[in-house]
Amino acid sequence: MATVSVYEAKSQLSRLIADAERGEETVVTRHGRPVARLVPFSDRRDPRVPGRWRGRVVIADDFDDFSAEDERDWYGA
Repeated sequence: MATVSVYEAKSQLSRLIADAERGEETVVTRHGRPVARLVPFSDRRDPRVPGRWRGRVVIADDFDDFSAEDERDWYGA
């Protein structure tokens, strides 16, 4: 993984993009601190499956209730 300064990244952007197209990653630094990472674009995602969390998430019956105690907790009344 290469590391370049912001100045270098600005002046060598085309080369850095070509490197990313080849699968390389580059870290961009400002004053020696990493601030960004240039990585190859990936459009691969796991397909969404409806209902994957069915039976694993439980919502309490009083989920939408907002009591006086809740109001004191939120607003310090």
